[in-house]
Amino acid sequence: SIWNGNAFWNNYKEGKASAGLLEDVDIPNRRVLITGATGLLGRAVYKEFKVNHWHTLGCGYSRARPLFEQVNLLDSAAIHSVIQDFQPHVIIHCAAERRPDIVDSQPDAAVQLNVTASGIIAKEAAQVEAFLIYISTDYVFDGTNPPYKENDVPNPLNLYGRTKLEGERAVLKNNEGAAILRIPILYGEVEKLEESAVTIMFDKVQFNNKSANMDHWQQRFPTYVKDVAIVCRQLAERRMMDPSIKGTFHWSGNEQMTKFEMARAMADAFNLPNSHLRPVSNYLE
Repeated sequence: SIWNGNAFWNNYKEGKASAGLLEDVDIPNRRVLITGATGLLGRAVYKEFKVNHWHTLGCGYSRARPLFEQVNLLDSAAIHSVIQDFQPHVIIHCAAERRPDIVDSQPDAAVQLNVTASGIIAKEAAQVEAFLIYISTDYVFDGTNPPYKENDVPNPLNLYGRTKLEGERAVLKNNEGAAILRIPILYGEVEKLEESAVTIMFDKVQFNNKSANMDHWQQRFPTYVKDVAIVCRQLAERRMMDPSIKGTFHWSGNEQMTKFEMARAMADAFNLPNSHLRPVSNYLE
């Protein structure tokens, strides 16, 4: 399957029933724990499970109170405690350090959250027999030859992509029944522009008094967070009926664009000049 919404379920369909595959499944007394519930994707995932009658516990840290449980994912005892106390059937691990500048400037902290904590969560999930969905990224690939299949060889170009790939490996090492859900660049209802790699570009678009270099070589598939949230819920519900569902999955929107093309589209949408946006067509430029 590929970076395409219609292909997400290809792994599941092979040899299994495909009729009515995306219909909702009603399973009572379902408990789901969501890490990173205060973030752009986590908020959407929390809401999606909540409105579909799951007993939902969201975890956050700096923005957790009052809606969510405050859990320090760098503290293995805190991870153990919240999972043992709540006894979830499903864990959606959205929390990550995804800001490239922070990852580069604080690599040890990024590895702790993206890799070490993910491995601990996977181990704790296995102990309570919870189905873990680890949210990963298309940055595990170099982006030069999309669309990618789940079994394509990763080639991350930046430290963020490398930490997420190592996180995938840590998860599967500690929990062979887990699922890896690789998703691309996300957009949705942001609390601040920098929450989304799409909306953060708006600063470069609106401040048109100086030229801005924009990536025009890496093909991306901008994807709406609510759609990803639905996929997480449906994958969780299918897994509760079929324990063979595990492994790596890809999901994305259908439209392929570079960041330069996204920025041009933003400028057009807001009737702003775009002549200051400069395409960078090579990773080394």
